[in-house]
Amino acid sequence: MISAMSSYGKKYDVIVVGAGHAGCEAGLAAARCGCRTLILSMNLDVVALMSCNPAIGGSAKGHLVYEIDAMGGAMGLCADAATIQFRRLNMRKGPAVRASRAQTDRLLYSRTMKQFLELEASLDLKQGVVVRVETGDQGVRGVTTREGLFFAGDAVVLTTGTFMRGLIHIGMQNYAGGRAGEPASEGLSECLKDLGLKIGRFKTGTPARLSAKSIDFSGLVKQSGDDCPRGFSFKKSNPDLEQVCCYIANTNEKTHQIIRENLHRSPLYSGVIEGIGPRYCPSIEDKVVRFPDRVSHQTFLEPDGLRSSEVYPSGMSTSLPPDVQLAFFRSMRGLSQVEIMRPGYAIEYDFVEPVQLKKSLEVKAVPGLFHAGQINGTSGYEEAAAQGLIAGLNAAQRIKGLDPLVLDRSQAYMGVMIDDLTTQPTIEPYRMFTSRAEYRLLLREDNADQRLTPIARSLGLIDDERWEIYARKMALLSKAEEKLKAGRFTPRKVQALALTDGVNLVHGGSFAELLRRPEISIAHIAQLDKDFSLLPPEVLEQLEISVKYEGYLKRQAEQVARIKSLEDQKFPEDFDYLNIPSLSKEVVEKLSKIRPETLGQAGRIQGVTPAAVAVLSIYLKKCKHA
Repeated sequence: MISAMSSYGKKYDVIVVGAGHAGCEAGLAAARCGCRTLILSMNLDVVALMSCNPAIGGSAKGHLVYEIDAMGGAMGLCADAATIQFRRLNMRKGPAVRASRAQTDRLLYSRTMKQFLELEASLDLKQGVVVRVETGDQGVRGVTTREGLFFAGDAVVLTTGTFMRGLIHIGMQNYAGGRAGEPASEGLSECLKDLGLKIGRFKTGTPARLSAKSIDFSGLVKQSGDDCPRGFSFKKSNPDLEQVCCYIANTNEKTHQIIRENLHRSPLYSGVIEGIGPRYCPSIEDKVVRFPDRVSHQTFLEPDGLRSSEVYPSGMSTSLPPDVQLAFFRSMRGLSQVEIMRPGYAIEYDFVEPVQLKKSLEVKAVPGLFHAGQINGTSGYEEAAAQGLIAGLNAAQRIKGLDPLVLDRSQAYMGVMIDDLTTQPTIEPYRMFTSRAEYRLLLREDNADQRLTPIARSLGLIDDERWEIYARKMALLSKAEEKLKAGRFTPRKVQALALTDGVNLVHGGSFAELLRRPEISIAHIAQLDKDFSLLPPEVLEQLEISVKYEGYLKRQAEQVARIKSLEDQKFPEDFDYLNIPSLSKEVVEKLSKIRPETLGQAGRIQGVTPAAVAVLSIYLKKCKHA
């Protein structure tokens, strides 16, 4: 028991441990749902710090940012406020994989997010190092800090990032730390083990930070952003910040030779590091070893901010000693005189295997305890923030005695990610990809608000201003869709505007029929009817996608409807798989370990066969009628 003398004396509904990207969204979501919320951070000067690359979004990650924004989260708004270069990626490909990425001013992003937290009425922000989660017969009771101070709370969201037993490696030197310059979190791992949770160990890394004034940019390839930056937030609040360029540099054979000659000084290749690293974001020494035939590896030199001379060389994370880092950078064109401002490093940290979570992100064995972010074995700011929003929301739902929000795989990338984490074993840091989503044509960036904003509004996450923006867009879209169907064209008018590149049109028809032709775009329709030119770009984009991909969209919607029957079949919490004789021992073991919430989730567990799903369906029906 915690003595009354050590109690803070104020009861919270939800306590969030950590103020990284997951913690910020968790705290804001819980507070906006009407819960008295506390965020405890080790250091209030580094709220929402971008400890790796100074950028938000990218392939699939941009989808998550739009979804966070559609649900009233702050990541998109903060990114827009700090954007110094914005690009839409994969624009020559289909709409399912088009993605947005913003180069941001790292410190401005952090300051903006901290301001969001400080202005939230029901949210307290305090500095403190949590060492224990306190529990009782009914579940979570609160948390205790290193100083022995007890904060009472009915729900706790852990968003510990890389801090749990964090160990930093630079060459053969290592020391405890959550990231460079900050201490590790000690005690929480042991506490979670005592609660019966299984802990794993992962590794990640970051590159050196280079001095811009020591780089010769004249010989490097310039990469500019979009002429008209779009921004992430559906509020369209992007300020007119100065837009900057990034530059492309390349390694060479000399670079690779320096790395190969010093692999014995790498903790990764000398056996010092035990944790598993991210396969899709390897260190530069990993790349050189795994791809020996590659003569060059590309890096983007990304500015850290408008008032910073630090440059982030993406794709160059390393744990090699500082002298080796300086040598291999100086072997590259444009970097022969480069100075390192901060060396790169690798970090090992503890995570909790996420199959121990419900799809609400609540720990199955500890009522009221939620996990979000890298504690769940994920990588990336965007993945963390998305989990944080869902965990904070569901902590609030629990406090209010309401059902949790569980998004399925057809509703959001958030749903895909959480289903993956809670269903499949996490053998390496999880990263979001569009290829993970089987219904990705339905889960585009442009329609994230249509998919999620009405849900978020019903849960109290969307304020009146955001709802009015959404309603206005939907009204414009509906009116434009009707105009597409009703508007008519004649072959003569189309040919007069030279819209068809020599294709002979014999008959007239509706604008929608014309837009279905591959050589016709929505911009061409706007030439036929000036009313379309007055519509916002996001409405025009959705109009074009809905017409050109109508058949594909319909087919995916039909697939979702067929699968939904499996997702609707839920297992009772005490369902006993051992009493089903038709199941193999392997299937029973997997089902008993993960304890899926629905028949659909059971079918996605590795090793659970379609035959086993059929047997489970029969027994579920028996349970229902028993």
